[in-house]
Amino acid sequence: MRVFAGCTVGVLALFAVLSLAGEPAYAQISGGIVKIGVLNDESGPYAALAGPGSRVAALMAVEDFGPAAKGMKVEIVFADHQNKPDVGSKIAREWYDVDKVDVIVDVPTSSVALAVSQIAREKGKALLVSAAASSDLTGKACSPNTIHWTYDTWALANGTGKALVKSGGDTWFFLTANYVFGLGLERDVEAVVLGNGGKVLGKARHPFPTSDFSSFLLEAQASQAKIIGLANAGGDTTNAIEQGTRLGIVQRGQHFAGLLVLLTDVQGLGLTKAQGLILTEAFYWDMDAQTRAWSTRFARRHWGAMPTMTQAGVYSAVLHYLKAVDALKSDDGTAVIEKMKAMSA
Repeated sequence: MRVFAGCTVGVLALFAVLSLAGEPAYAQISGGIVKIGVLNDESGPYAALAGPGSRVAALMAVEDFGPAAKGMKVEIVFADHQNKPDVGSKIAREWYDVDKVDVIVDVPTSSVALAVSQIAREKGKALLVSAAASSDLTGKACSPNTIHWTYDTWALANGTGKALVKSGGDTWFFLTANYVFGLGLERDVEAVVLGNGGKVLGKARHPFPTSDFSSFLLEAQASQAKIIGLANAGGDTTNAIEQGTRLGIVQRGQHFAGLLVLLTDVQGLGLTKAQGLILTEAFYWDMDAQTRAWSTRFARRHWGAMPTMTQAGVYSAVLHYLKAVDALKSDDGTAVIEKMKAMSA
């Protein structure tokens, strides 16, 4: 697995207790249990790209690590942050303070991830972000207790954005989700567009989430920009593309740039509407024999659906975290994050 390492409330019912009580070698593990909290969107616009699939991925990582053979005890809990920073923060504080969760993983929605990152730092706990994208997590909000795993807006900008400008898509209009993720993605892609000789002809910012993109799409169409950059994700991206197709935007010569498009988005759109999209992925299930074998195992446990890059990232991050805990014989958050950065993935 490739990794990129940088610097409904009450749904806590899933427990994966996968070994006997810890042996003396793990005396520095708080409460004798390594507890992992999967925090994400279980029912909203990011549920398909993370949600229950991320829980499956975390459980697979624990099983593949094999804690029983090492005398280690591991539990997994999960909750839905509803894409709200206040809800995510409340869950994180309860998990860290009351339920003795050692590490929180996944966390789609950058505003939630940034809030939880500060709490992890305050509590001396660990946070492994797979599904949130904002490069601020390793920029102005960098924390010694957080690793940004899988991808970020900088990677998306320098993948998709640069490729499109170099291939002739040198005039852009941004359709942006008006919160920290969308604004950060717009910022990073705009810098790449301008740095490679392109021009930005306009921007329209929409609420997150939204269902009616007609007015924003008509504004983008009127700009006559070659590329309409979709600085959004999940249902917002697919809705914008579907509605733009009905308006005849692509037929009239403009092209959509899905700046964050995942496997689930392509499946939701269908090949006809998704044809021609350029996208940047950190993991693809059909890349080679190893990814196909792991993804087939995942699909058997996730209603036949292949994993997204963020779900694969949860697996990779949790497995690497457990290896670091094993090496240290401790679950101290700051120390484990430092050890993860020192170890090869």
